[in-house]
Amino acid sequence: MTVIQPRIYLASKSPRRRELLRQIGVQFDVLTFRGGERGEDADVDESPQDGEDVAHYVERLALTKAEAGMRRVLWRKLTRQPVLAADTTLELDGRIIGKPNDVDDARDILRCLSGRTHRVLTAIALSDGTRTRSCISDSEVRFRALTEADIKHYVATGEPMDKAGAYGIQGRAAIFVEEIRGSYSGIMGLPLFETAQLLEVFGFTL
Repeated sequence: MTVIQPRIYLASKSPRRRELLRQIGVQFDVLTFRGGERGEDADVDESPQDGEDVAHYVERLALTKAEAGMRRVLWRKLTRQPVLAADTTLELDGRIIGKPNDVDDARDILRCLSGRTHRVLTAIALSDGTRTRSCISDSEVRFRALTEADIKHYVATGEPMDKAGAYGIQGRAAIFVEEIRGSYSGIMGLPLFETAQLLEVFGFTL
């Protein structure tokens, strides 16, 4: 007798999050928004609110994306299954750092991170239309001092442009990282320990 594994929707276009879900054997379908993940849907406004701290910000976005994703499941009359969403951002000196706006912004971000320790927060949220739950992974990453040549070469690869903090720890930026404290998968964009725990709350067995 064949056992049919339950599925979820992943409200993200991130190839890294897809890879991480596959790593722990989660069956999923990608649920896309009109303009991708960021900014163009009225119910997914990613602008920080006045005085909002980074933990509240990242969790609010993950919850908003999960709930917006579930609304799309209902609007589109898709098969009813839970929606998993995530958001990753960096914090340095109280400043929220998301994806770079352009090449110059990516260079500026990397200069700020050079030789310093920053926080990487990833919030995940899961909604089944009746209940929504969330949690946060909070890690620290220390970069070695970067030269202007390091920054120029890395930005020229194009890798920083779609990533929070203008780098991907699983990519070429790994050579910049002196130390991490916390969740490697959380720094990548989907903390697997917290994801597994959240799925178990909703009845999934991994």
